[in-house]
Amino acid sequence: MNEVHLPIRVGVIGAGFIGPAHIESIRRLGYVEVAALAGSSQSSAEARARELFVPKAYGDFHDLIRDPEIDVVDISSPNVYHYPAARAALEAGKHVMCEKPLGMTSAESAQLVELAARTGLVNGVTLNVRFYPVVRHAKALIERGELGTIFSVHGGYWQEWLLYDTDYNWRVEAGAGGKLRAIGDIGSHWMDLAQFITGQRITRVLAEMSTFLPVRQKPDRPLEAFSTADVPRIPVTVDTEDAATVVLHFGDGPRGTMQVSQVAAGRKNRIAIEVNGSKGSLAWEGEHPNELWIGHRDRPNEVLIKDPALLADGARPYARYPAGHDEGFADTHTAIERSFYDFIRAGGYASGRQPDFPTFVDGHRENVLGDCIFESAGSQRWIDVPQ
Repeated sequence: MNEVHLPIRVGVIGAGFIGPAHIESIRRLGYVEVAALAGSSQSSAEARARELFVPKAYGDFHDLIRDPEIDVVDISSPNVYHYPAARAALEAGKHVMCEKPLGMTSAESAQLVELAARTGLVNGVTLNVRFYPVVRHAKALIERGELGTIFSVHGGYWQEWLLYDTDYNWRVEAGAGGKLRAIGDIGSHWMDLAQFITGQRITRVLAEMSTFLPVRQKPDRPLEAFSTADVPRIPVTVDTEDAATVVLHFGDGPRGTMQVSQVAAGRKNRIAIEVNGSKGSLAWEGEHPNELWIGHRDRPNEVLIKDPALLADGARPYARYPAGHDEGFADTHTAIERSFYDFIRAGGYASGRQPDFPTFVDGHRENVLGDCIFESAGSQRWIDVPQ
């Protein structure tokens, strides 16, 4: 697409939990039209499209990609379809926004990085945690040297939605979600967050993974994500991890730890990070997303409440509402979509601008980290991360 026409028309692949969330976020922009939706079958796609007031429905995502009226393809489907859909969209000349993981393997994601670079099409991965306003402020504090030399980065991501053996979703199946589940699904968000705010890459990993529920009771029919419906079930062996602990080395010296779990009772969706430096510390967690704790030794600690007037210049544009008006999960998706579509509207890479959103390069980085963590857990040794 050499010339951008408004509204930009997007086709969304995936009618489950995250697809409609993307649709809601995209519609808030005002100059992007959700023109089509692809689902797992023609009937399910049509039903979901009627529910969401999307004009076109496709039972095969290839047909959506071939639609000449579609400018951008948004991939919100199960993981196994990310690579083939992204590849087909790029080859069809469409810009692509893809959920993580970018591919089922790092070989797949590497191919997508190369193809995206060759086509010059705009590409993004929805690592949305970067777009909380106070996360941007935390990054600015570190860049200004207010924490001094960074010593440690630690935290994790905890959920409870797979706590019972009757909790089941396609993500627990390696064939549909990939060989890593907790690491790939939520650990990827934490690792991207840690590298983003510190500005330092993870260079070495030492990992342990655990599957506490090796047999789960699979429903005899498809259910929506997070559903706990009482239906007949079939016992199946699970080949993905429920939890993991990873020791990390960062760039020029910081050490870190990440703990992730999808069987943490009471933790609805808690991502948390703390950074300790020679001058101070900071901490943030997603269940209280508008608060940033700033720690000092020689004076009282602080809690910064999201307020555009108090945020760093680089963070202020991501706070869309006045102080006291919370911004959360849905707002981060709107923010990443706004950054992505504003970049397309400005002419993409031909404009000379650099994207302010995670691209396929960042998505591939998460796949590489996942490979290293998987290898480390299997071999019980440190693994150096290719840079």
